[in-house]
Amino acid sequence: MPDRILVYGVTGSGKSTAALAIGARTGLPVTLVDELTWLPGWVPVEQPVQREVFTEIVAGERWVLDSAYGAWVDVVLPRVQLVVGLDYPRWLSLGRLVRRTVTGAVTREPRCNGNVESWRNMLGRRSIIRWHFQSFARKRTRMRAWAASADGPEVLLFRRPRELEAWLASLGDERPVAE
Repeated sequence: MPDRILVYGVTGSGKSTAALAIGARTGLPVTLVDELTWLPGWVPVEQPVQREVFTEIVAGERWVLDSAYGAWVDVVLPRVQLVVGLDYPRWLSLGRLVRRTVTGAVTREPRCNGNVESWRNMLGRRSIIRWHFQSFARKRTRMRAWAASADGPEVLLFRRPRELEAWLASLGDERPVAE
């Protein structure tokens, strides 16, 4: 099993859930990207700071990332050993995203760094749902190009959640998280 894994997919595909499952089954430490890229109030961390943070993380020998933003994906790819690509249809990832976002706006359950979803953010110019439409093709094209390339890390593309679930099950029983 590789020690450096990137979970990649479109917004709403379930990257964080997949990364946490991989970490639970392998004992690899998981970094949830949004925790390090968003400050309270949905203020983005400056891109140069993000690059520094993720350059340090991927310099380690064991990790799972639940995404790699375009501004620093170039520091991740040379170090990653396996990309787990969630190449799900738009209807599935969009449906998950809308459900998660609406539920968050209703329950006010904190996301990363205490941020909460709001109706204003959901419908506004910086909407994560809008971002899904703006980034879907680019992210899908990127992971498919990685899979087709002879250069770079191994890429597993999953087109359905049950394919990912079967692969996760093949990793064995969940392990206790190392402290």
